[in-house]
Amino acid sequence: MASSFLNKLSKISLVSFFSLLLLVACGGESSAPESSATSTPSNVSEADMAVDANIKAQVESALANALDLPQGFTVDVSEGVVLISGSMVCEDCGGMRTPGNIGTIQQSLGGVVRAVPGVMRVDFDLSYGSE
Repeated sequence: MASSFLNKLSKISLVSFFSLLLLVACGGESSAPESSATSTPSNVSEADMAVDANIKAQVESALANALDLPQGFTVDVSEGVVLISGSMVCEDCGGMRTPGNIGTIQQSLGGVVRAVPGVMRVDFDLSYGSE
């Protein structure tokens, strides 16, 4: 019985030691806060911003290469959510790969964007005429 108690005590001691070690290691040194002009939003890390920038570049490239879609869309990405803004007016769109009406062009647009790795959702802010 004493041996069992010592085994449990040893395990608890080891777990406590490694927990303390982990806390000390994660604490790190604190640095002075950056100026508000260069600081990142508190809920989005620099790593997340880099991922979003990569997704944005890939989406812009995919849209530039989609010859059956209108060009000139604005792409914004935040936490994997892509916002596509721009005009759906296009005289040459809707060729062989996309039937020539606005609804299917938007579906194709969404399909091109969703095919980019890392895209969580696609939102649209599109105009459909001369507004």
